[in-house]
Amino acid sequence: MTIRVDAKELLDLLSLTPPEQNIMLIGKHGIGKSEIITAHYRKQSMRVVPFFLGQMSDPGDLIGLMHKDEQSGRSVFLPPYWWPLADEPIVLFLDELNRARPEILQAVQDLSLNKTLAGKKLPTGSIVIAAVNEGDEYQLTELDPALVSRFNLYEFAPTVEDWLLWANTVEIDPRVINFIQKHNEHLDCPDNSAEESWLTTGLVKTPDRRAWVKVSQFIKDHVHIEDIHLKIIAGMVGTSAAVAFKQSLGTVAKITPEQILLRFDKHRDKLKLLSLSEMTLLNEQIVFWLNGKKYKPEQADMVRQNLLAYLKYLQLAKQNEAIAHIASMIQSPKFIQAMGFVAESMDLINFLNDYLEGIQV
Repeated sequence: MTIRVDAKELLDLLSLTPPEQNIMLIGKHGIGKSEIITAHYRKQSMRVVPFFLGQMSDPGDLIGLMHKDEQSGRSVFLPPYWWPLADEPIVLFLDELNRARPEILQAVQDLSLNKTLAGKKLPTGSIVIAAVNEGDEYQLTELDPALVSRFNLYEFAPTVEDWLLWANTVEIDPRVINFIQKHNEHLDCPDNSAEESWLTTGLVKTPDRRAWVKVSQFIKDHVHIEDIHLKIIAGMVGTSAAVAFKQSLGTVAKITPEQILLRFDKHRDKLKLLSLSEMTLLNEQIVFWLNGKKYKPEQADMVRQNLLAYLKYLQLAKQNEAIAHIASMIQSPKFIQAMGFVAESMDLINFLNDYLEGIQV
């Protein structure tokens, strides 16, 4: 059975795996493999060279082209365009490995075993990461077990929480974030999707994480979503997800994280109108908001004071489940930014510690 990892665990294994060991990730398209890998190694000032092997018709792009050496008279391979000029390690990301032609897979064999291409050795410390698509919708090439054995194999299965964490740290439209939080079944293509085929082509459009980024980019300039906008969104994520998204826009949040954390006294009475499920959603939004550092630096102390006031309100209202929920989220390693933010206030730490000790007693 393949080991499954989420987004945080993927970052951990990228950090801990020695460069001489290769990594292979299994997963569907559009779930963030290349984005996470590229961002991780850029922080280490390592160049990431991506190859979409399923679209490559000639191995020359990977290994370079052959020419005659004038001095020896022998045929040698010129360094390919991506080859590092300095002796600095690089990261080769070989995407769509199981859609590659056999002649390209042959080049990957040598690369994965010796970090060598056409007789040229990659700089010491270079890393090879491959990704393979999984699912009946892909046209796949069966991989040689000898090739697979040269990789550490993991299934990359990022959670909805992983995506929401990421979305709250970048410029994803809040309307998209709120929709996915409430209707996470539309984030990824469901197994055995019943989405209708288009015309007679048999093509099916279903949502994925990359598509929701496109939706966010599209709607940022449109305050109101009209019918023509809905059709355009349907072309990105499919009809079912687009209709559900449009319907969600008619539901106005009773209270937002900004109102709680920046203007608590003014909006506290709205909390009486929330059901437990709505309170749970609000708590999640608050922690995502904190973890994404949505506040200005000069607002930090005020945000901590309002967070404490909110928690005390929940305590007086005997909303113990809501307090337990927000405390467990803040303590999760995935929310390290929110945890660090709370740790700056002894009042918040003491409140949460006293609460947790009271539960244990």
